Amino acid sequence: MELLVVGLNHNTAPIKIRECLAFPEDKIEDALYKVHILPSVKESMIVSTCNRVEVYAATRETEKAIHDLKDFLSQYHGISLKEFEKSLYTHVGEEAVRHIFRVASSLDSMVLGEPQILGQIKEAYDFSQQVKTSGLILHRLLHRAFHVAKRVRTETKIAISAVSVSSVAVELAEKIFGTLKKKTVLLIGAGEMCELASRYLVSGGVEKILVTNRTYERAVSLAQEFRGEAIPFEDIAQGLKKTDIVISAANSAQYLIGHDQMTKTMKDRKQKPIFFIDIADPRDIEPKVGDIENVYLYNIDDLQKVANENIKDREKEAQRAEAIVQDEVVKFVNWYRSLDVTPTIVALRKKFEEIRKKELEKTLSLHPNLSDKEKKSLEALTSAIINKILHTPITLLKQTNEEAMADLYLDALHALFGLPEKSLETFLEKFEEAEEKEETHLENAL
Repeated sequence: MELLVVGLNHNTAPIKIRECLAFPEDKIEDALYKVHILPSVKESMIVSTCNRVEVYAATRETEKAIHDLKDFLSQYHGISLKEFEKSLYTHVGEEAVRHIFRVASSLDSMVLGEPQILGQIKEAYDFSQQVKTSGLILHRLLHRAFHVAKRVRTETKIAISAVSVSSVAVELAEKIFGTLKKKTVLLIGAGEMCELASRYLVSGGVEKILVTNRTYERAVSLAQEFRGEAIPFEDIAQGLKKTDIVISAANSAQYLIGHDQMTKTMKDRKQKPIFFIDIADPRDIEPKVGDIENVYLYNIDDLQKVANENIKDREKEAQRAEAIVQDEVVKFVNWYRSLDVTPTIVALRKKFEEIRKKELEKTLSLHPNLSDKEKKSLEALTSAIINKILHTPITLLKQTNEEAMADLYLDALHALFGLPEKSLETFLEKFEEAEEKEETHLENAL
């Protein structure tokens, strides 16, 4: 069984192609069904986000499955393969394992270390479980991917520092005030930048949002979204007296807040600290305002500088994360490679055990007067002999990395000992049944 990933992302395809190949949530079930009925695909899962579209599969016909999945993407979306094939990447075997581990750990994201992708992969996996298109291979792969992502987040600092302008603003505000609880924010302007920064601040725990805008109706609309209060544009000075954090993006031709005005306002505030985030271009706040005691002023360049420094820090942590991924890839691949030999090992042990028990029963029947202690000694002796005989061939099978050599050994064992031709799929089905029984047992126990 081979693992396979066919897909594209923000690094390989522009958004106009990603949009065309994306799967809406209400279409995922139908898409998974169409993938699952492909003869070359045994297990499948689809990950579809704004930055990536990927199909994960387990297959015994790798080349055919690659062709079938590309053809599926083309036919399902009604787009010629020629229009997007150059944007597709294909990962097979170990590289497929490494890819999903890196994706889950946010090492392949547009924003390094962002947490959203892990949740999106979990949702994709849960959905494949619900519609029964994933099996033991993807089950183990995804659970290991979740484990790797957890290791990366706990053993590195890849997600600690803020890397967007808006999140940097929140980080700085928290450093200034210690906590954002019971703080009031004044938005000057009601555009996208103000709205985004406010969302971060609200998630950080601010208590109240005041909104002012040249168009009062727009201020009212945004204030309602945050359960805040709209104030007239001409009342900015009054708003400054009762706010802790100001986000300004009005792009005014002249400064909306000047040094002299703010000096007077700080006296009215009794020098209570205030934090300005001026993300307008041209700037809304006179730079000299930042010289006033207890006034903290950052413009968009200041915030971007901090964000860039934090990105560099994340890139350093990413090197440590890559080492964790590699360690986990080796562990998974060792388990993964053992799957092809496991059914033969199980059959071989069963064959020898059946012979041992049969011959032991004959011997015991010829010596009915043996004591229980003597019978146990014979049982232990024959078991030890079988284990010694099987140790070398089983160890050799487990340690064989070359696929061709492993197949040679497997064929030889089956021929020499007349082992039943049980497929890996049959073995995995029994393995899954055992796992399901164990999970049911645990659920009942809880």
